[in-house]
Amino acid sequence: RPSPLLPVPGASAAAAPPGRAASMRMFHGDVFLGEADVFPIKPGPEGALPFPSNEIRISHLSPASERCPPLAILQTIAPFSVRCKLQAKPLPPHPSLHRLYLTCFNEYKSAVVVVGDEELHLVAMPSKVEKVPCFWCCSVRVGLYAASVGMLNLRCLAIVFDLDETLIVANTMRSFESRIEMLSRRMDIEDDPVRVAGMSAEIKRYIEDRELLKEFIDTDTVTDNGRIVGTQKEEVQPMPGVQERLVRPVIRLPERNAILTRINPEIRDTSVFVKLRPAWEDLRSYLTAKGRKRFEVYVCTMAERDYALEIWRLLDPEANLISLNNLSDRVVCVKAGSKKSLQHVFRDGGCHPKMAMVIDDRLQVWDEKDQHRVHVVPAYAPYYAPQAEMANAVPVLCVARNVACNVRGGFFREFDENLLKKVFELLHENELLDLPYAPDVGDYLVCEDPNFPQSNKDPAPIPEGMSGAEVEKRLNGRAYQADQKQTSSSIRPSDDARVPIRGTVGSSNVQPNGGSMAIVPSLFVTVLQEIGRLCNSKVEFRSTVSTSKITQFSVEVLFSNEKIGNGIGKTRDEAQVQAAEKALQNLQSNYLSYVAPIAGVLNKDTSKSSRNGNGFLEDDLDSDGDTAMQEPSGSKSEQKDHSNVDRLPSVLSLIRELCLEDQHVVFRDQVRNPVSATNEEYHFQVELAGQILGNGIGVNKDFAKLQAAEEALRFLKTTTDPQIKKHLRPIR
Repeated sequence: RPSPLLPVPGASAAAAPPGRAASMRMFHGDVFLGEADVFPIKPGPEGALPFPSNEIRISHLSPASERCPPLAILQTIAPFSVRCKLQAKPLPPHPSLHRLYLTCFNEYKSAVVVVGDEELHLVAMPSKVEKVPCFWCCSVRVGLYAASVGMLNLRCLAIVFDLDETLIVANTMRSFESRIEMLSRRMDIEDDPVRVAGMSAEIKRYIEDRELLKEFIDTDTVTDNGRIVGTQKEEVQPMPGVQERLVRPVIRLPERNAILTRINPEIRDTSVFVKLRPAWEDLRSYLTAKGRKRFEVYVCTMAERDYALEIWRLLDPEANLISLNNLSDRVVCVKAGSKKSLQHVFRDGGCHPKMAMVIDDRLQVWDEKDQHRVHVVPAYAPYYAPQAEMANAVPVLCVARNVACNVRGGFFREFDENLLKKVFELLHENELLDLPYAPDVGDYLVCEDPNFPQSNKDPAPIPEGMSGAEVEKRLNGRAYQADQKQTSSSIRPSDDARVPIRGTVGSSNVQPNGGSMAIVPSLFVTVLQEIGRLCNSKVEFRSTVSTSKITQFSVEVLFSNEKIGNGIGKTRDEAQVQAAEKALQNLQSNYLSYVAPIAGVLNKDTSKSSRNGNGFLEDDLDSDGDTAMQEPSGSKSEQKDHSNVDRLPSVLSLIRELCLEDQHVVFRDQVRNPVSATNEEYHFQVELAGQILGNGIGVNKDFAKLQAAEEALRFLKTTTDPQIKKHLRPIR
């Protein structure tokens, strides 16, 4: 890292920041520090300076960071949020401002100016030639920076759990009776003896647990395999600000993986029978292994709050995942029928959505902009298919644990090897567009459409857990109405959700009844996703089901929001494989030639087809037949992986050779597409003497910047416009 206030050897004169400078006085509290010139990043109204009263009044310094410079943190939680640049006036000397600069630079701190609900962070930057303090000013929501410093230094992300049918299944007497009644009616009209036998066994399991719950309600005991088990009085630790002491009767049946509890200890009808999903302990222990948090844990559910808090207490009895001090803020209850969103979960500024993943059994309940960060698990159905959970070689929650591990590893690999490395190279004179790409958790979740076994489900979804209607009436001691809304259920129709499953290519996990519990990625799908990763482009699979008598699934593949393939089949997996294969063929013949020079695709000879006929796997299969898309260190592909980045300086050099010496080509960062956080676009335009020469749009800044530069170069070589030609060198 360059030493501050010392010119870099061989550096040329610093380029003036864009926009007209404004002179402002700087204060730390009420202490005068000195004066600085402030340069807006953008011209015109967009470049309005953010400091009120034309003065810079620092309120405090940010927490010190152990390994992450402030600019890396800010680029992660508020990408490209640089509002202006500051440069201290050389005369008269201001020792207080120098001390502030050196403190921020050496201790990885930033000087914070609070303006309303926004924090302006002054980041100390090294300069090429200047010997005065230089800062970049970045804006971020109040509180978000302080919360993110510790997480990034500890290599910690956030994980958000749904409760019902994701981690547990809970039933009251009411929901048990409703389910038994519904299945009985279906049995009366069912002709298939196999389905009748299945529903009969399901009813038997419901009745068995209903009787245990009834005994618990009546006697505070249960008879389990001839053994009478009494309640244990478990004190609920009060949250901060809550004085009331609460003691609940609880019976734990570890052999059944079940717990009986009472939401309101004074009202027996609020008793609940809870089944815990197998392998929860494995997932929980991973999150806090060796006493070190890998993830900050949150809960987002559509259940009633008292119910949600008690269910979480059963899942995390020692409060290792969420401390009592944080419990009130981190268990978030959403009104049934509303969309869940990470913005709502982190409304207090505890984390940025880009640093969070979700574990849920339904995708469509989440806001669209968050769906690419959701790992969808099969709905837990212990009554319909009690053996299905363990039919897979790896239990569902162990798969979720592995996915979380991979996401965390991928995120911080990108953070360390790309973002940190490039931030350390930045100088005060760099452009906003020189900032590196910030990782997003959604980049490391593999989303697909597996087949799940169909169950005896209602046509309409049933709300999660003990929803408001049931619990509110029970907690108030009021009797049920005959038409009361049905609540917690162990079976609910699954959404058409994409579920990430990692496994061996070409294999599947099959239930005893022959249904596929989770089809692992096909070879075509895996290759397509790897190409997307290499191109820094998002690969999406979107599926629909026909409404005709013959059920057919249709899947289309989107590559950077462009449809490149579709498939139709009797199952989602069949349609997805067909769509992926067609997408690969289209990429080979059309799309790859466009993406390769600007998105960093490995430079392979696509004219040669592999034995699979897709053109992308040649020399990439190991002896076991597994895909291995990375070549050994030092290979030609690795050396050429960043060739697209290297082309930009040469294109700019050619442009400069065409222009007169006193003319400067300017890159302007245009507003990124705000429509979807999952598909951010970068817009650049190249200007000469105020006239636009070229535009570029892309999913990363290098893509768009190079595209704009190449368009500008082509324009300059062919233009006949006299207003442009007067700024160019005469052709000899």
